[in-house]
Amino acid sequence: MRGTVAVMSEQLRLTIAYDEPDERGWIVARVLQVPGALSQGRSREEARENVIDALRLMLAPDDDEPAEANGRSEALDLTLGV
Repeated sequence: MRGTVAVMSEQLRLTIAYDEPDERGWIVARVLQVPGALSQGRSREEARENVIDALRLMLAPDDDEPAEANGRSEALDLTLGV
């Protein structure tokens, strides 16, 4: 299929879990499918925004990655609905 580009459309669904507020009122939010993607906030909405920011930082490309520099990698674009 020379000259043809296949377009794949898939949706990635992730789950954010929230802990009950601790004794100081902080709510911890974590993305269950991504170990280490967690944050906190004073409200559930703030915790949600913060954990999404944490996930973005974890998934951001590393400019010093050797595989990226010498063409042994490919871009993967994901859309996170908020």
